[in-house]
Amino acid sequence: MKQPAATDKHLPTPLAQLDHALEALQHARQTPDFPLNCDAVLDNLQHALVRARGALATGLENYRALFDAVPDPVSIISREGVVLDLNRASIRAYDRAREAIVGQHLRVLNPDLPKDFLAPVLDIIDRGETHVAQSTNIRADGSRFPVEVHSARLRLADQDTIVAVARDLSARQEAEARYWSLAESIDQAITLHEANGHSDFMNAAAARIFGQQADGAPQANPDWSDWMLVDEQGRPLPPEAHPAQRALREGHTISSEVIGLFHRKTKRLVWLSVTAIPQFSPGSTRAGHALAISSDITGLQRDKTLFRRVQELAQIGGWQWDRGSGELYLSSEAIHILGAATPPRTMDAVLACLIEDDRQQLRHTLRTISDGTGFDLELQGQQMDGTPFWARMIGEPDPHDPGHTRFSGTLQDITERKRAEEDLRLQAQTDALTGLLNRDAILAHIAVRLDAAAGPNLAVLYIDLDRFKIVNDVLGHDAGDHLLVEAAHRIRQSVAGEGLIARFGGDEFLVICQIADDESRSERLALQIQKSFNTPFRLGKDEFKVTTSIGIARAPSDGDTPRQLIQSADVAMYDSKRRHRNGYQAFSASLASRQQERLQVETQLRRALDNGEFHLVYQPQVDLRTGRFLSAEALLRWNNPVLGAMPPDRFISVAETTGEIVRIDHWVLQEACAQMRRWQEQGLPIQHVAVNISYHQFAGEDLARSIERSLQQAGLPGHALELEMTERVLIEDSSDTLRTLAELRALGVQLSIDDFGEGYSALHYLRRLPIHTLKLSHGFLKGVPGNPSDVAICQAVAGIASSLKLGIVAEGVETELQRDFLLRLGVTVGQGFLFSPGVLPGEFARRMLAQQD
Repeated sequence: MKQPAATDKHLPTPLAQLDHALEALQHARQTPDFPLNCDAVLDNLQHALVRARGALATGLENYRALFDAVPDPVSIISREGVVLDLNRASIRAYDRAREAIVGQHLRVLNPDLPKDFLAPVLDIIDRGETHVAQSTNIRADGSRFPVEVHSARLRLADQDTIVAVARDLSARQEAEARYWSLAESIDQAITLHEANGHSDFMNAAAARIFGQQADGAPQANPDWSDWMLVDEQGRPLPPEAHPAQRALREGHTISSEVIGLFHRKTKRLVWLSVTAIPQFSPGSTRAGHALAISSDITGLQRDKTLFRRVQELAQIGGWQWDRGSGELYLSSEAIHILGAATPPRTMDAVLACLIEDDRQQLRHTLRTISDGTGFDLELQGQQMDGTPFWARMIGEPDPHDPGHTRFSGTLQDITERKRAEEDLRLQAQTDALTGLLNRDAILAHIAVRLDAAAGPNLAVLYIDLDRFKIVNDVLGHDAGDHLLVEAAHRIRQSVAGEGLIARFGGDEFLVICQIADDESRSERLALQIQKSFNTPFRLGKDEFKVTTSIGIARAPSDGDTPRQLIQSADVAMYDSKRRHRNGYQAFSASLASRQQERLQVETQLRRALDNGEFHLVYQPQVDLRTGRFLSAEALLRWNNPVLGAMPPDRFISVAETTGEIVRIDHWVLQEACAQMRRWQEQGLPIQHVAVNISYHQFAGEDLARSIERSLQQAGLPGHALELEMTERVLIEDSSDTLRTLAELRALGVQLSIDDFGEGYSALHYLRRLPIHTLKLSHGFLKGVPGNPSDVAICQAVAGIASSLKLGIVAEGVETELQRDFLLRLGVTVGQGFLFSPGVLPGEFARRMLAQQD
């Protein structure tokens, strides 16, 4: 008869096809001469080890794993007696190669079989029973050994076969010893529990875990009263809640349950993962023992607890989602972040916690995410109790998922961060002193309203406090700040929700309001604001009357951009301040013409420096007694091809507003220093050249370093340069200004205050700042010697300079009477048309050289 080849197609794969084989194995162990207690322990130990180690947890459905796991030789035999398959135990038992057996007749293992030995076997197994017989098998070396063969019918690959289990009777004791040795050597605790709570058996690992070592021998029954049973949350449990006791009581296996055992005397806590298997005596319906296999997971539980605590502290949870099945897992911290009443089990439940926009965003992201891509979203939602939250959700596909349907990631509570960001955003939009909107915020609001679909029907009120600087100078910055806070409060009460209010800078405020429904609202608000300032401000023991000058501009007629609209209101405000303080002025056509001219100047000015349109003239500073030239003041002149010759009072203020003044001042400084160097090389006995420096250069750059570089490039000592600055520099009185002035003086640069007396002068500034010279304003010289008020002011300025040991230069000397008055006053240096207007460098040199002849 042709023998079938041994191929993999004969190997059974469905687990159901092994039922008969397992039945045969069980029947073998139920024979009277088989040690029952030992067989039960071996059998349960075998399955417990499989379960505890996890090696066979998923392999129970695999035929080969189960087949090879059987410790006894198992063969699959055709009904003709040909060996179709055998397990590893058979190969070991017969000491033959697999190919030497598979495909051969069963007689290769037992040559003494009778001719018709299969007839009774087939007869019994065809009735669904197990055939049991003893025989003698032979190894490759010819040695024989007795076996007990249990045979059963097995349907395999659409054919009836025989599964035969051969139990080596001679090696039973050796096998038992080997299994007991294994039980003692593994690192898992194995205990056998009785219904009364006692332990019949405890391996070495269990003895070590429970501290039951005595004379090197493990103790079978520790005093369990010393141990307290707790659950994963640390809550005490009664002794009957132990998995072994539950398995005894319920009659089924309790798998991988985590418990804690706290030893009361040593204060030691042991965490175990316990699998308990009930043991039934033959014919009994109640379990008499329970086999417990316990893994010490104390370290793992500690790490798990630590990780959970870290999640709580960092407010980061985890999630895993199967897009195919829709199943969702959330860690406890993730559930806490969402604030759900019950743990969400689907992604739809998570989406329900979010606001509508973020819900749609996350839904779209989850629908479109693909392999190799991830997402990082910040989502806003609401917890079940109505508490709002912000969460950062990060996710990506599971790289170990071949189907690319599982996604996992983190969920982090960022509510506090978002609140902080909102606070910062509000702070960034709020003036720290008054609590009103700041400059950037009001500009943004104006831009939004100008772009509104309903049309830009709004008005801007530009409010400037009259006489504020006097209060600030006389009483100091603290008093000035108090006044600004009170002024903001009065404006807020006057507007009363009809508009937005901002502190635009210094003592300037803006109000924007809608005028579509009330065209007179802007004028009415202006009157209400001015009325609120009728009451004097009380600052300490003093009262000060501070009024307002208000300019009004409307969109779109007076400007369709925030800048244009504010400029129009600014122009109107200054016109109101010029004509009458404590009033308001709406932007008009004449003001528009003035503004148009200003815009034209601004446009041309932006290109003037690059086009070389500026030049300097120099007005001599002379000895009033002799008329001899001593020094020179550099004066800026602008000749524009479109606008023509522009006097400084037409473009300097524009340059300061646009910031172009910084570049212009830098050019003037370098040009004046270079000219001073040329004059020195010509042998002119000129003491220094004076240059006007705007406030913006103090505020916007490292002026001392810039001056030092200009002097070095021209090869000049510091005393060859004089810097003239306005009193605004003094009023600011900042630490940066003090430091800059000190650095300039250290360079040897001469420092003077231009037009002294016209601003908001205060003597304490002069005492504190390193100033060399005061320049007496030409405005005070016009009335001398006939105007007593101008005479008194000139005398006061000269007295201040003398008492503070400062030099003094008179500007705008135009008549001999003025010169004589100044000389009687003790002023010996001056400049003006009496001596010379500003002239070009060559003319200045010619005149100075002429004086030397």
